[in-house]
Amino acid sequence: MWQYIVKIVITAVAVVAVTEIAKRSSFWAAALASLPVTSLLAFAWIYTETGDTQRIATLSHSIFWLILPTLPLFLLLPLLLRLGVDFWISLGLACATTAVAYALMLRALATVGVEL
Repeated sequence: MWQYIVKIVITAVAVVAVTEIAKRSSFWAAALASLPVTSLLAFAWIYTETGDTQRIATLSHSIFWLILPTLPLFLLLPLLLRLGVDFWISLGLACATTAVAYALMLRALATVGVEL
């Protein structure tokens, strides 16, 4: 039980840190947010709980391929906001575009035989 509490606290601290730093510096908040903190925490927790390095290697490989379809979100969201589109609409469109990009990536990976 204590491991779940530690996981929740560390994850919450990371999210709060990004939002608080963003109030002062977009650059440093972006630098922190762009770090694969979630992935690193997952790797550490999996290793601590199972010692299974193959599971970590498989997860890392899958994460690599699934990062790529998230990139349009970071291009479309600021574009829409700069064009004056409402925040929630912009976020919804950017998320929908990301969902489509995920579907296309999964189809492309299956076509070339990459298993996640």
